[in-house]
Amino acid sequence: MLVRAGQPRVAVRWSDGRMSRTAGFYRRGPRVAGARGCEIVLSRPLLEPLPREATESTLCHEMIHAWVDLVLRSREGHGPRFRQRMAQINADQKRFEVRVRHSYPVPSKPPRWWAVCPICRHRTPYLRRVRNAACRRCCDRLHGGQWHASCLLDYVPAEPTP
Repeated sequence: MLVRAGQPRVAVRWSDGRMSRTAGFYRRGPRVAGARGCEIVLSRPLLEPLPREATESTLCHEMIHAWVDLVLRSREGHGPRFRQRMAQINADQKRFEVRVRHSYPVPSKPPRWWAVCPICRHRTPYLRRVRNAACRRCCDRLHGGQWHASCLLDYVPAEPTP
């Protein structure tokens, strides 16, 4: 699946030390230098001081993203197929737990923006504005889990902290 003819379809590497808020990510594209333009990057600063299980869990999480993308040919983020595979892996082994969000210790920064859903008015803190981000709750509730322009988040500057 993630190996073809004995060769990995996804490169895996440690970050260069700048990733301090996210444990890892999967990406694919023409500007990605890894195996066939796909790579998983793991955060050295975040994962190195933690138990090995944290790295295994993060790697497995990102491998599920790669599987959904490369094998199922779907772009769904943490959608139903991702969650189904995650539940299956967690049921099949007990050494680590794969989760949608990690709870590793991360230095906190005050938000620079509040993302506000125009429908439900739910507010979420953001460090930067993300183009075309939509309210997951409203997309799930009103559009069957599919992204919809009516759920695009509005960004309001956060008040600076003294």
